[in-house]
Amino acid sequence: MTSLPTRRLLLVHAHPDDESINNGATMAKYAAEGAHVTLVTCTLGEEGEIIPPGLAHLAADRDDTLGPHRALELAAAMKELGVSDHRFLGGPGHFRDSGMMGAPQNHREGAFWHAEVDSAAPYLVEVIREVRPQVLITYDPDGGYGHPDHIQAHRVAMRAAELAAEPTYRPDFGVPHAVEKVYWNRVPRPVAEAAFARLREEDPGFPGIAPVDDVPGVVDEEHLTTEIDGSAYGAAKAAAMRAHATQISVHEPWFLLSNQLAQPVFTTEYYERVLPPRHEDEERESDLFAPVTGAAS
Repeated sequence: MTSLPTRRLLLVHAHPDDESINNGATMAKYAAEGAHVTLVTCTLGEEGEIIPPGLAHLAADRDDTLGPHRALELAAAMKELGVSDHRFLGGPGHFRDSGMMGAPQNHREGAFWHAEVDSAAPYLVEVIREVRPQVLITYDPDGGYGHPDHIQAHRVAMRAAELAAEPTYRPDFGVPHAVEKVYWNRVPRPVAEAAFARLREEDPGFPGIAPVDDVPGVVDEEHLTTEIDGSAYGAAKAAAMRAHATQISVHEPWFLLSNQLAQPVFTTEYYERVLPPRHEDEERESDLFAPVTGAAS
């Protein structure tokens, strides 16, 4: 087996740009510290709304070429974060963006939401057994805000982690591997409320301000187990977000999506550890890898 870095982190996201918004500072921090950071993106984001008017022709209801364009944006974003291992689940375009919940695209042939979980998970099992991550980051069961592809990414990630550790499952995929720690993306409500209060006080003149609950994964503080200080990597996160120019307009320390409602750029990123479960008296973690076993088995 090829020698692997001591620390290995896998992130599973639904569309290009989700990784930079949710985990950009975390990814940049661990990549800079020498960890092997792998990103698996489940779709090309073909159904995304487009901000720059000059690129409106890329849209799904026109040229339908947004997906390949967003793949290029993702590559540029990963360069800003120092991440060289980024992949699409099953290969670029294997699963298509499903659109928002209830849209006709949910049931389109090839849509990620339309796929059987046990048909999609094997593609991720192969990645897990190859890179052998100790740590996995994905969404909560609601996908953070109810988008079908985010929900499906959660289901596929959790199922793949289970299957990758099963000794009798697909021996042709390599040696079984058990992920030691699984995290869901979170934002503590008091942190989000304070950030939005600053945004309203500063009144930078944006068309509008998003409600706090527009931020995916906002939860009460008792759900939080882990806090990663990525303040030293705030510029890298903002640059990665800026690379996703069809989807995000960045005006540090704020950003806007296609709805033109401003949100904060968070450089401290928060997580809920679900594996192993948190002990009642456990202090909040500041390192995703503390403690994990070192060498690849």
